[in-house]
Amino acid sequence: MNDLAVDVRKLSKKYGTLLALDRVDLKVEEGKLFALLGPNGAGKTTLLRILTTQFEPTSGDAFVLGKNVITQGEELRELISYVPQEMSVWMDISGYENLLIYSKIYGLSAEERKDAIRDSLQLMDLADAANRLVSTFSGGMIRKLELACAVMIKPKILFLDEPTIGLDPATRKTIWKKLRALNRESGTNVFFSTHYMDEAELYADEIGIMNKGKLIKVASPEELKRSVSSDLVTIESGSLISRSVASHLRRLKDVSCVEPKGDIVEISTRSSEESLGGIVKSLLADGVVIKKISTRKPTIDDAFLRYAGTKGSSQDVGRLQELKRTRERIRRG
Repeated sequence: MNDLAVDVRKLSKKYGTLLALDRVDLKVEEGKLFALLGPNGAGKTTLLRILTTQFEPTSGDAFVLGKNVITQGEELRELISYVPQEMSVWMDISGYENLLIYSKIYGLSAEERKDAIRDSLQLMDLADAANRLVSTFSGGMIRKLELACAVMIKPKILFLDEPTIGLDPATRKTIWKKLRALNRESGTNVFFSTHYMDEAELYADEIGIMNKGKLIKVASPEELKRSVSSDLVTIESGSLISRSVASHLRRLKDVSCVEPKGDIVEISTRSSEESLGGIVKSLLADGVVIKKISTRKPTIDDAFLRYAGTKGSSQDVGRLQELKRTRERIRRG
């Protein structure tokens, strides 16, 4: 069995009467990219801040790299880095000066600082902009600088709270290319929260879905999609789909559901690729004229809807937009 990067046991956190985390259990193996999904107020940030030793839990235990986040917090902080949603660099100094300050906070020696700053700037493609004021950086460059500050100590786990919030798709893709390289080449765990379903699906080895302080489901992206839905094959014909046609389709291997709807029939199957040939053959044998065929696979959105009970509220969107505006106002001074 692989060693655990994160081991959470019956973890709860209360703010007064508000139960932000409710007996959360979670195990994440070392070397993984792990994503947390959940609507606003689900408990994602609270969990991240407990795991990074900023908050103490009300009850339960949490271990990161085998270290207790409460009793061994000082040792743990030497092994991890955290990038919050909020701006975490100074705008009125240069990128290099930000890295210099962080390197001193980390306690790196003069020689270590030189190498660490150089390597971080190169990793995030910021070497040419190192001496510019951060106030002149784009939003994507600021986020890359924040990541550069975080990776200077070569953390064993990088905790990220909404790492690409407010960035355009091209910049998001660039940042994830860097993070994946860090994970694959250095073995750095990346533990991140996000509202972007596509990021979780594309980049995470495992996804945890939270809602109302509870961790509802943990699985790989493929397992998560398969747990909530089958592939859907929709056939449009030129005539009414009869009961006998539907009955013949139900007998096919791996077909779990057949729903005739006038001249359209929807067929749920384990794999549309494997079942489509048999479906078409059965329909043609029954004299059905096929006008159109479409297929749909289950998505992470389907899983999120099932387990979190929502597609993401307007409150989520509003909060993300406000955070984006706040970061932009800070950037512009």
